[in-house]
Amino acid sequence: MNELKYLATRAAKGILNRRDFLGRSAALGCSAAFANTMLATAVHATGPQKGGHLIMGLGGGETTNTLDPATALSQVPFSILAQLGETLVRVAPDGSLDMRIAEEFSASADATVWQFKIRRGLEFHNGHALTADDVLKTMQRHATEATGSGAFSLMQGISSMRADGDVFEVTLSSANYDLPYLMSNRLLVIQPGGGMGNPASGIGSGPYRITVEEPGIRYQFERFENYWDDGIGHFDSTEIIVINDLTARISALQSGQVHMVNNIAPKIADLLGRAPNVTIQQTPGRGQNVFSMHVDAAPFDNNELRLALKHAINREELVEKILFGYGSVGNDIPVNPAYPLFDETIPARAFDLDKAAEHYKASGHDGSPIILHVSDNAFAGAVDAAQLFQQSAQKAGIPLEVQREPNDGYWSEVWDNKPFFASYWAGQPTQDLIYSLAFQSEAGWNETNFNNTRFDELLVAARGEADQAKRKEMYREMAMLVRDEGGLIMPMFNNFIDAHNDKIAGWEMNPNADMMNDQAAIKCWMA
Repeated sequence: MNELKYLATRAAKGILNRRDFLGRSAALGCSAAFANTMLATAVHATGPQKGGHLIMGLGGGETTNTLDPATALSQVPFSILAQLGETLVRVAPDGSLDMRIAEEFSASADATVWQFKIRRGLEFHNGHALTADDVLKTMQRHATEATGSGAFSLMQGISSMRADGDVFEVTLSSANYDLPYLMSNRLLVIQPGGGMGNPASGIGSGPYRITVEEPGIRYQFERFENYWDDGIGHFDSTEIIVINDLTARISALQSGQVHMVNNIAPKIADLLGRAPNVTIQQTPGRGQNVFSMHVDAAPFDNNELRLALKHAINREELVEKILFGYGSVGNDIPVNPAYPLFDETIPARAFDLDKAAEHYKASGHDGSPIILHVSDNAFAGAVDAAQLFQQSAQKAGIPLEVQREPNDGYWSEVWDNKPFFASYWAGQPTQDLIYSLAFQSEAGWNETNFNNTRFDELLVAARGEADQAKRKEMYREMAMLVRDEGGLIMPMFNNFIDAHNDKIAGWEMNPNADMMNDQAAIKCWMA
């Protein structure tokens, strides 16, 4: 045991690479799981090291990206926001709330009035003090429909907001016991003056300030010397190189051009993990690979056709051949057992070609091609998944065709602009948030254009229901409405698969999104 601790300490300090550590641990008769636990303990005991220049090779960036938080849609903008700015609170890996710009919060007995005490001494990158008024104006901007914010729907339950000294107060039109989780949304980073004058300035209060902005190409950052929390932001500087092509991303990691990469295709994860000095980080959680139909656009405005497509996709095959076991089967609802109050009694939708054919016939569709728009920038393996879907659908007589789209511009030109397309969701910490962001009628990210009065009523009622059993029943009914009447085809929940070289330490699993829920650049350090 003492020898294993010694080896773990050397590995934590970067003297011994992870592969050699695991090999020597195995020689001592230790399992890989136990050795990894020892290594994680040693890394945290050794503590974060300051310094160095981090280079990340990330897919999910486009030339149309801006620094306006309201417009962020994919991985590169999300990583930028995590480095530049902070929200009132952040969701920790265990689901608890980590206080950030707010140092504490409280609520009235009926959960309709919430107060957030703003931490004193915080500073924006332009030298201005961060105040409760900046918080107020930030929330007001996202609550304005003309802003086009993806967080607009989250603001709709708010009847009024005000700033009073160090306190930001929210009054709701109805109770919401999950309001603090709403305030953790990655788009709601606090900006000076709320970003009203120049929302794409890139000025925030996060651990890094931006120095180079080349959309779709690269971004550079330097540590913000007046950042308040010494526990994060360990690198002297960081850099994002946008590499949407998976093969190029892997090559950059193996050649040492970058230190970490995201969105590893499951089919190569095991092979890449055997490469020298490369560590695969895979995290089960709430991530989901989906195909979305606009329910208000022909031919997808016909529920019989939607049901035909839902029965024609072989979920087990996709988990096996696309995820290679790095995930689980979906059920056309955006939640799984990782979510609080998940109802395990909801029946699984079966792959059934006979039912698919029956629903297709009942739809009265004219037999013209049904076009599914995809790109591997939507999710790793999206094109292959779509082609498998096409093959099984055609066996049921459904004329599904796959149209491959360019990676660059997919999120601005294809996603939510075509009536049937591939998409992904990183997941949210609560059912209320995922339903509010993606299925509420007025949600900015309602990518299926789902509009159901009963669903909206249940969503509001569930927020104010203190009885968890009753709340679970409401979420079950909402899930059934989405499953049986919505435009979501959700075949699989994917594990997040990232990779880094042996120069990186401090990685932690986070079930909410890839790259440690976008926080790898601010929480990791050089080994």
